[in-house]
Amino acid sequence: MWKKDSSEGSDRFEYLQTLVTEFQDTDSEEAKEQVLANLANFAYDPNNMENLRELQVPDLFLDMLTEENANFVEFGMGGLCNLSMDPECRDVILQGNGISLVTNCLSNQREETVLSAITTLMNLTTPSSRAEITDPAILQCMLRFSLSESPRLRSLAAVFLQDCCSQEQVARAEQQMQGQQSAVGIPLPKD
Repeated sequence: MWKKDSSEGSDRFEYLQTLVTEFQDTDSEEAKEQVLANLANFAYDPNNMENLRELQVPDLFLDMLTEENANFVEFGMGGLCNLSMDPECRDVILQGNGISLVTNCLSNQREETVLSAITTLMNLTTPSSRAEITDPAILQCMLRFSLSESPRLRSLAAVFLQDCCSQEQVARAEQQMQGQQSAVGIPLPKD
């Protein structure tokens, strides 16, 4: 039994390594999108976390957040969202300037990307990162999202405000927003 599990783990690592190598070697945007989508899906399985960390996939996903290709950004953000549930991956993301990169995705036009960014910020919240994640500009953005017509965006923003922020922080952000039409110029995403 142990031998089978060990071989399975080795096969899994080799397959993930093949995906990462394919991403690095191909010039085809479409092939890269497919690989990123696959890696993001594999990031959902806790059994893959150690292999993905070893292959530096969190850094690959972080790099995708500044790409022009909207699919690269969406799949990179989705992958980070999945990885951020793992404490060790969370630390890698935090050390890789992840909060700033993820926060920039709050202004993305794709709702899926924004939802993944909000969820990732919640998962990245630790005692040492809380102050940066609950920055007034982010809180104002979440307050705007909580007024969105999109039920998913509205609900997730409300959960962020409830779970990551104190009532005092939310009240301060609401006060700062009074009279303003938009928070930090962040538009609401399109469907």
